[in-house]
Amino acid sequence: MAVSEFKQERIHAVIRALPAGSVCSYGAVAVKAGFPGRARLVARILSESEDAGLPWHRVLRASGQIAFPEGSPMFLEQSRRLRAEGVPVEAGRVKISKRGLDLDTLLWAPE
Repeated sequence: MAVSEFKQERIHAVIRALPAGSVCSYGAVAVKAGFPGRARLVARILSESEDAGLPWHRVLRASGQIAFPEGSPMFLEQSRRLRAEGVPVEAGRVKISKRGLDLDTLLWAPE
C-alpha cells in the first residue's frame, strides 16, 4: 500500500526544518508531523524518498543510534554527514537529551 502524498509532505517538511547540527528521532518527527506513534511510517517514507536534498541523516532511533547496520555504506554515509555538521557520533550513536527532544525549540528557536 502506497503512503499518501499528504503524509509524505508533512514528514518531509518536518525533516527539512531540522537545523544543521541537530538530530531527531523517528518518533519525534512523527509527532511533529501529526502522526504520533508512527515512527515506522517515518522510516518507511525516508527509505522510499528520492528527494536528494532531504536531510535524512538527522533522523535517528530514539536511543540516538543510527538505524543502518554498522559498517554498511549507509551507516558510514550517515556518520560522515552528521560529523560534517559537528554532531559527535560515537560507536554509531549520538547522545540525545534524556529529557527528550524538544522539537519546537530545535525548529523555531532564534539563532
